[in-house]
Amino acid sequence: MNIAIIGAGSVGQALGFGWAKRGHQVHFGLRDSSDDRAAGLRSKNNRVIVVTNAQAASSSDIVAVCTPWDATKTAVESCGDLSGKVLIDCTNPLKADFSGLEIGFETSGLETVTGWAKDAQVFKAMNQIGSNLMDGPSFKQGKPVMFVCGDGSRKKVVLDLVEELGFAAVDAGGSKIARLIEPYAMLWIHLALVQGLGRNFGFSILTAKGDE
Repeated sequence: MNIAIIGAGSVGQALGFGWAKRGHQVHFGLRDSSDDRAAGLRSKNNRVIVVTNAQAASSSDIVAVCTPWDATKTAVESCGDLSGKVLIDCTNPLKADFSGLEIGFETSGLETVTGWAKDAQVFKAMNQIGSNLMDGPSFKQGKPVMFVCGDGSRKKVVLDLVEELGFAAVDAGGSKIARLIEPYAMLWIHLALVQGLGRNFGFSILTAKGDE
């Protein structure tokens, strides 16, 4: 599968190299695909392709947006025509100081991105855990959960990609459920960065005995 990664920070690299290791063709999109950062990405895995955002998106069926919130609108628009694409929104609409969400409850980052990505199927995923645990997380208690929400017939593609990375992928519902998932992700950030729990934890769903 051809996957475009828009945003080559810690989240984008974790996901991009994670999917590349599992046999997918990954295209990293950068504003300048000839700079030192592009060379650094190629040096980590010679199978990945580093191009502009528009080239990455046009070459891929799946587009994963992994940008800071304040850069997301520009990044999505720079991808060009996204009609018919599956867009995985991995962002959280955080304030610059990480103190909370810019938007939420009455709308969501996902719904906002859907308005920018005309005629794409947009799903929220991979926003609920730290980038250090996005590729093959290992916990003695089992797999961490990763909720996926969004509207469209190709949600299973996203669920399968999440499962490949080592998560228990759960379909949480339609696009409006992002209004719950994004604050849930904010809870992970609060516990990790404010409460001092650190970054090496995830959430899970536990099933009572007898209900397996």
